[in-house]
Amino acid sequence: MNARFSLLVSLFLIASPAWASCADEYYRGAAPRLAQSAQWDVRELCYDDFAVGHSGVTLTPLWSAEHLTAGEVAAARSLARHDDFHADENLPRGERAELIDYRRSGYDRGHMAPSGDMPTPEAQDQSFTLANIAPQAPSLNRGLWEQIEVAVRNLAGRDGELYVVTGPIFDARSDTLNGRVRVPRALFKAVYDPARRQAGAYVADNVAGAGYRVISIAALRSMIGADVFPSLPASIKARAMDLPAPQRRERQAPPETVARNREPSLGRILTTYSR
Repeated sequence: MNARFSLLVSLFLIASPAWASCADEYYRGAAPRLAQSAQWDVRELCYDDFAVGHSGVTLTPLWSAEHLTAGEVAAARSLARHDDFHADENLPRGERAELIDYRRSGYDRGHMAPSGDMPTPEAQDQSFTLANIAPQAPSLNRGLWEQIEVAVRNLAGRDGELYVVTGPIFDARSDTLNGRVRVPRALFKAVYDPARRQAGAYVADNVAGAGYRVISIAALRSMIGADVFPSLPASIKARAMDLPAPQRRERQAPPETVARNREPSLGRILTTYSR
């Protein structure tokens, strides 16, 4: 494994009936399989339109998975954005990030499953849980990474549906926010397009002025030690799809900021894996 990406926050996720609650978000119901590398406390959180594998060690998602459809993209474009970041009360206090962890950190609170993919106000609210957030360099989060998210939405709109898995990549020298939340070295967004029977992944370093590269799912697995689409044939994983270039954000209403004065929307299922 490339030393720069030697420590993807990971564990071995064993298939079991508990995963069925999130199965709609995974290609053929199979969650990402992450190679075991250390002791990690992981909880699966199932929300209305995405699923998260969250680490109580890094206090970030290991991955966020979506079955993104053209109908969801169309519905999401009609919603005004409400910035409503909140700690996830589904998680024990010692295993979750808090708003104070990001305060004056120099990093943005970067979505893994994007709020712009969410087709309902409830799903959008859920996407702002810190369980779906990793520290991102501001210029990446507001620039290139947002443009990658737009390109993926546009592709889903054209081809009808996509399976998307997004996650942070850590190395052994990862910094922390507030001594608690680990900062990823890079980010990946893997895409499988059933209409084309092709897959690939964007990878971008988590620094100002970063570029991106597109690699195959097999190459991503070699880089991070994770099979994000375990049900895909090896022949599809071996070849990188010609993913669309990053695209500018769609025109939409200005963001709205709301105060958090209520309980967060709850995920459907919470399953714990302790290794």
